Amino acid sequence: MALPQNISPINPELMDTLVRAGEQEWIPQPMDPQRAFIKVLYTGAESGRWAVMFRWLKGFTAPQHKHLSASHTFILKGKLQVRDGTLDAGDYIYEPNGMIHGATTALEDTEYLFICDGPVLFYDDAGFCGYLGWEELRRLQENHARNKQSAAA
Repeated sequence: MALPQNISPINPELMDTLVRAGEQEWIPQPMDPQRAFIKVLYTGAESGRWAVMFRWLKGFTAPQHKHLSASHTFILKGKLQVRDGTLDAGDYIYEPNGMIHGATTALEDTEYLFICDGPVLFYDDAGFCGYLGWEELRRLQENHARNKQSAAA
């Protein structure tokens, strides 16, 4: 059956991005390189959206923060303490733009998928202490690759 209009892509070279997360290394997170790790799955310069997998070892605590955009979290394994509740393996949570919450703690070794539509701003009693968005994730990847290359030389 013929379609009523042409839906072929303008740029046929475009294709979906495939990331084989199982083949990626866990990159230590600067805030606690012994207990917090990340795999960058996607960073979108055009939208600010990003997708990562976090791996936090039991006892790691991420500082309090504000979501400057909406986010989606899916717990793959483990358990997180978030505000007054816990998230277990198989749980999904949507957090709208503007969500503020205290520290998040890994109650067990935990891995989770996190998709965010923009940056997250970390703060403490003295003020802002960190920022995580697509640009920082790309820098983290580049620094990790550079450090790995230097170690191999």
